[in-house]
Amino acid sequence: MIVILLILAVIGAFVCYVYMSNRVLSNLITLGLILVMGVSGVFIVKNDRDHYGLHNVTTTTTQTIYSASPSKQMPMMIYQSLGTADKHRVYVYKTSANAKKTHHTTAKVTTTNTVKRTTGKNRIVTQKTYREYQSKAYKFWFGLADNGHQYVKEHNTIYLNRNWTVLSTQQAKQLQKKAQSKTYQAQQKKAAKAYVQKQVMAAMTKDPTMSAAQRQKVIQQATAAYQAQAMQQLITQIKQG
Repeated sequence: MIVILLILAVIGAFVCYVYMSNRVLSNLITLGLILVMGVSGVFIVKNDRDHYGLHNVTTTTTQTIYSASPSKQMPMMIYQSLGTADKHRVYVYKTSANAKKTHHTTAKVTTTNTVKRTTGKNRIVTQKTYREYQSKAYKFWFGLADNGHQYVKEHNTIYLNRNWTVLSTQQAKQLQKKAQSKTYQAQQKKAAKAYVQKQVMAAMTKDPTMSAAQRQKVIQQATAAYQAQAMQQLITQIKQG
């Protein structure tokens, strides 16, 4: 509306100054309309540059997230850095356990992300900030500019259980390549066998009357423990470069 008022003031000032025969009245009305033009112009600039008549409104949404890693034994949050300084990251995740399609946080410099550890659900809490008109009156005057509900910024707080690993896309590729290496697998097979044998011997020494089922349980537990330990060591090695 303020833009329309400005246009009407310009037209009115022109008509009054050119066509009114009473010069005193013409000058007074013209000066008044010029004042309206000036005030309108000031508020148009303030609205555009300083967001006059607008205020920030933040909306919060929560989304349960799942690992984008193909391995269920190694849940993982993968991120891609934007630029070379690693100041901005895009995090990749799934929105259901069996989803084939992955999602990611917004790839904008106005988006910030924080990763926190939790014992609760893995989730992403997104806070989006928009500029909205402070009242219907402000919307009436400045609504023609259509700058209401204007996106300002976004912040994601990503809550992950401690068993999740956070790796860059490059580190994830290195991890996959190393883990699938025949040399590495051969080394781990030999080391795992020695570790399991040691654990079984220790268990049998403690309880010589162990049944075959009990020994099998020890073997399974020792195998799982070694695999987890070996994978964690490999991840640490890759992170250290």
